[in-house]
Formats: sequence, structure tokens, C-alpha cells
Amino acid sequence: MLEPMSRRRSLLHETRCQTCSLSSLCLPLALELEDMGQFDAIIRRRAPLKKGEPLFRQGDTFTSVYAVRSGSLKQVTAEGNGGEQLTNFYLPSELVGLDGIDEERYPGSVIALETTTICEIPFDRLDLLSEELPELRGQLYRSMSKELRDDRRMMRLLSRKTADQRLASFLITLSDRFRRRGYSPYSFRLSMPRADIGNYLGLAVETVSRILSRFQQQNVVAVSGREVNILDMQRLITLAEEEPQTAS
Repeated sequence: MLEPMSRRRSLLHETRCQTCSLSSLCLPLALELEDMGQFDAIIRRRAPLKKGEPLFRQGDTFTSVYAVRSGSLKQVTAEGNGGEQLTNFYLPSELVGLDGIDEERYPGSVIALETTTICEIPFDRLDLLSEELPELRGQLYRSMSKELRDDRRMMRLLSRKTADQRLASFLITLSDRFRRRGYSPYSFRLSMPRADIGNYLGLAVETVSRILSRFQQQNVVAVSGREVNILDMQRLITLAEEEPQTAS
């Protein structure tokens, strides 16, 4: 029992903003080294979340935003009819919880898709520090703007696109997110099951599997379990953008 506990403590204390490989993508992006120390001082580093463990639940009081250090999370919102809608996936360096600021409640539950480490940033302390550090405030505003832009893009995706276009767009977006983190944009692992992808895109899981099979037959992607290899990026982009054909 002692070794796992010691390893857990080391995970909580070994990484600081100055040495974190994601600092160039996260909130400290615009900060000078001396200012980064002030930001680092307000962060709480928590024990890793296990797969299926919630970071917070829908309706919990908003207290903090969170930066993903490793792993991935999903956001699920319970609907009035008893169903659940998956509304977001979060990857390393991305901020979680910004949508709770307005009503001071988290509008959805955020759950770990795999073992995930996060940095907790108490919002009251972040707000005060942002008054002292305009660069930090600017980066926070940019993060909020990006979330609004992503929400609008998702609304367009669900309202105007065919099933094939939705899945192609989803793979392209993931590819770009991995590229920005220094990983291969062509070969990556899906941390989310196909049922979650289907829920997110408004598709049945069988439809997701059928489209992936079709993309493989067209030599656009190769899929093995959750491992995805994009073989023809330009063709995938074309599939995401082409207008649906209408019967004559």
C-alpha cells in the first residue's frame, strides 16, 4: 500500500506551471516567468481521477475551473426526459467548467474517460489575480471565446450536416487538437467509446460503426479498436465539407 500512496503524492507535487509541458497551451500561455509563479501559487493539484470518476456533478456549486494535465474527460447533461446528452470532450491543456460561471452551477457532469490528472484553479482567486495580471485576464477571455466558438460550430454540425459529414468533421477536429499538443495528427487513440461519439454527434452507435467501415473501405481511415489512422486527410476534409446529394 505504501508505494501506490507515495506515487500518488508525487503526482500531486512533481509538476508546476514552470516545468509543465502544456504551459504553452494552457492559461499561463501569456505570462512571464515571475508572473507564472503567482499563478502557480493559486492552483490545487488533486489526486488523479480514475476512469468513470466524476470531476463534478451537474448542479454542483461553481467554485473552480480546471485544466486537464493528462487523460481526457467527457461532459454529460441530464435532460428533462430522463435521457443524457454528451456535450463535450476535454483533452490535455483544455479548461473545464467555464460554462458554470454565469449561473454559479455546473450545467453538466464531467467524468473521466480514463485515468486523468487535473489542476484545480479556484475561480475567486483566479479573478483577483487576473486584475493584477492583464495578460492572464486576456488569456482567460480567449479561452471563453474559444468555448463559445466551439459551441456554435457544434450547433452547425448537428443542424446542417449529414451523418458522414458529422463523423468526418469530428475526426478532423480531434486530429487538429492532437496536432496542437505536439502529437501526430494522423495516428491517435480514441479515449471515448463509439457509443459516446454517437451520443455527441446525435447518431446511433450502429451508424458510427457503419460510417467508419465505409471510410475504411474508401481507404480514408484505418481503424483498429480505438486506434485511428488517417490515410487520406484531404479526402476526409472533402467528406466533411461536401454538399449532400439530393435525389433528382
